[in-house]
Amino acid sequence: MRSPPGEVGALAAARPVSARYLAPLRWLGAAVETSRPRQWPKNLLVFAAPLAGATLGRDDGFAYALAAAAAFVAASAAVYFVNDVVDADRDRRHPVKKFRPVASGRLPRSHALALAGLGIAAGLAVGLMIGEPRLSVVIGVYLALSALYTVALKHIAVVELAFVASGFVLRAIGGAIATRVPPSGWFLLVCSLGALMVAIAKRYTELTMLHGDAARHRPVMRWYSGPMLRLGQRAVACAMIMAYLLWAHTEHDPWMRAWRLASALALAAALVRFDRLTARAGGKPVEDLIARDPLMISCELAWLVIFAVGLYR
Repeated sequence: MRSPPGEVGALAAARPVSARYLAPLRWLGAAVETSRPRQWPKNLLVFAAPLAGATLGRDDGFAYALAAAAAFVAASAAVYFVNDVVDADRDRRHPVKKFRPVASGRLPRSHALALAGLGIAAGLAVGLMIGEPRLSVVIGVYLALSALYTVALKHIAVVELAFVASGFVLRAIGGAIATRVPPSGWFLLVCSLGALMVAIAKRYTELTMLHGDAARHRPVMRWYSGPMLRLGQRAVACAMIMAYLLWAHTEHDPWMRAWRLASALALAAALVRFDRLTARAGGKPVEDLIARDPLMISCELAWLVIFAVGLYR
């Protein structure tokens, strides 16, 4: 049965209007997807130094920490935009990454680079806006290391793992600067080892998902093997626990020292669970292993509760 001429004309007129409104929404969705919102929670590491120091430092320290987190969200999004432009051709041959907006053509390269420029400007501006130019320096170091990584260092085995881990540590340092809570050397060592462990786990899950094609998508993977990465992850996890225990033992207050030592048990349980999840990840992102497994979340919350109890008598 044919539609009346008037109805057909109305439908034809509605299509351009609908397309006109949907196109900007699709573009915005592609831009947000490229900025990796699932990665944003890692920027909460800016609260690590205040938590470890049991103080928010300066007045309105919470707001300053949030400002630092926002600066890293903008800067890291800029890095993702640039990375996706540089890796677009390689991503198109990847079973999962080929669906990324830049690789699939949903976000033009020129638009991605323009958004990267805005993210860089915003990230650097935050430190100046809150009167902490040192935060802008840390953001600048993060951006410079990320650029160096994209251009050359991601092809150097082990070194590239250290540079991936450095991004986590710089977030913790940025939070310490924004809140004016000086981080201890032990604290930075624990953060560094934890970040390195996560970086190794990311490479292992990537290797197990792609198998023989891993080196084609990421050339540095030719230097890694599954057993080597597993051994490295476990060795770093053990070193992290040892550093954490030594850091907890340096606490002068007996109450806080006892609770921090007790919290090491929950941390160890979380690391054991993470190790098992990594072994059977099946290509899942490491972020999902940390944030979506119920038992892993329980271990993390147990650590947080035990640690928090130690802050208060």
